[in-house]
Amino acid sequence: MRARALQLVRRVRHRGPDWSGVYADAHAVLAHERLAIVDVESGAQPLHSDSGKVLCVNGEIYNHQELRTFLSATHNFKTASDCEVLIYLYEEQGVDFFQALNGIFAFVLYDRARNSYLVARDAIGVVPLYYGHDDAGNLYAASELKAIAEVCTTVQEFPPGHYMLDGELRCWFKPGWMRRDFSLVQKYTTIKRLRTALEDAVRRQLMCDVPFGLLISGGVDSSIIAAIAARAAAKRVEDGSAAWWPRLHSFTIGLPDAPDLEAARVVAEHIGTAHHAFTFSVQEGLDALEDVIYHLETFDTTTVRAAVPMYLMARKIKAMGIKMVLSGEGADEVFGGYLYFHKAPNSREFHLETLRKIKALHLYDCLRANKAMAAWGVEARVPFLDVDFLNRAMNMHPQTKMPSNTRIEKHILRQAFIDYLPHAIVWRQKEQFSDGVGYRWIEALQEHAAAKISEQQFAARDQAFPQKTPRTKEEYLYRQIYAQFFAEHTLDCVPHELSIACSSAVALEWDERFAARADPSGRAVRDLFHNA
Repeated sequence: MRARALQLVRRVRHRGPDWSGVYADAHAVLAHERLAIVDVESGAQPLHSDSGKVLCVNGEIYNHQELRTFLSATHNFKTASDCEVLIYLYEEQGVDFFQALNGIFAFVLYDRARNSYLVARDAIGVVPLYYGHDDAGNLYAASELKAIAEVCTTVQEFPPGHYMLDGELRCWFKPGWMRRDFSLVQKYTTIKRLRTALEDAVRRQLMCDVPFGLLISGGVDSSIIAAIAARAAAKRVEDGSAAWWPRLHSFTIGLPDAPDLEAARVVAEHIGTAHHAFTFSVQEGLDALEDVIYHLETFDTTTVRAAVPMYLMARKIKAMGIKMVLSGEGADEVFGGYLYFHKAPNSREFHLETLRKIKALHLYDCLRANKAMAAWGVEARVPFLDVDFLNRAMNMHPQTKMPSNTRIEKHILRQAFIDYLPHAIVWRQKEQFSDGVGYRWIEALQEHAAAKISEQQFAARDQAFPQKTPRTKEEYLYRQIYAQFFAEHTLDCVPHELSIACSSAVALEWDERFAARADPSGRAVRDLFHNA
């Protein structure tokens, strides 16, 4: 079993190129590939406790120092790792300890004494996790499909906000705002409180013992995160001492004429980062398609489109010695930032749609950001999905977030940070990432697919792919590439829902004209709203 585990875990070594660790006995094997970001010197995994617990984690526990304060008196900590607190919290509180955590994680904790195991994933699914069983009924779990799909006869995504204790799957993340019958009571609606909550989230996520950077698309979301981080980066969040790294670096990417490049330059100049604007050619993007789909483990159209430039950028970032970046994913889902939210008929429907979007993030934007970066050993952190910030923002009355003819999307968020950024950036209308890197990019992908997939192939698409049949030639191409790497028993892990302008199927009913738009790009429905 140990030899087999070593063979399988090599397939995710790109996620953790810094060290390898294995625990094996007659009942369990835990193998870990480490990306060393916190406690580089002594935090190698698996982690062990004196009581016989063994732990493997992918992720970060941002409030680990606070948790250590009340745990250290009764437990023998062996490392300065942020993850070691998980062992002792479990020993003291059992599965109730999840509510104390602020972080992103997927982990397996094995109790040798009881031959018992606990598997868990963070609230929103920022960190990926999959599980399955082989013919003998043995359980496998891994950060990516490619590590276990070959040995498992069944495989599926581990649901966010859940844990599995000895085979029994249960939900641990159940905030009130996630219930459909949630009472829309106005709470925490002041701009000052919203601003403070996001500032706190960014500072927490600056926890890092290695060089880190900022992703700036030039849109308001990533720009706000970057601006907050730039103000806080002079001191280490761990102890208030001077920062270990003398300059804060920021990154953007696009085709040579991409609208994001100039906007990102303006932001970087305003906040004072050492900025790096990377460009790529259409051909370089097309050449990377197979590698990107292999790493993403999906054939979702919008995800692939946006992931290619992010994947190319991650390689450049890694080459500069950066191992962690802050990114702006999640704001559009929390604040209703997509253009189609203008069509929400009332505040309850608006709230329910934001909820549907947040629940689906693990299939789309979180998956893209995590896997495109992890392909090159870089970790992406997403402060807008910080649990404490989410609880603050999602308890706001949705009426305060709704756009209108006179109020741009995410108005309250923009207003909260109006003094952090140039006016043109604060009020810049959203560009989806795959659009912002250059409009020619999507057109090139569609043309490439049209050249690769014949009319005869496309006409017989339901025969070639009877499950999750492609709806466009572009999707057919991605589906075809996916099939080179992954067997059909993995299809349950890939979303295949109708997605027009990033809306859910429910929101398509808000305006009958949505049904006529076959492309999922936000640009495809821009004319239905405004161009301010």
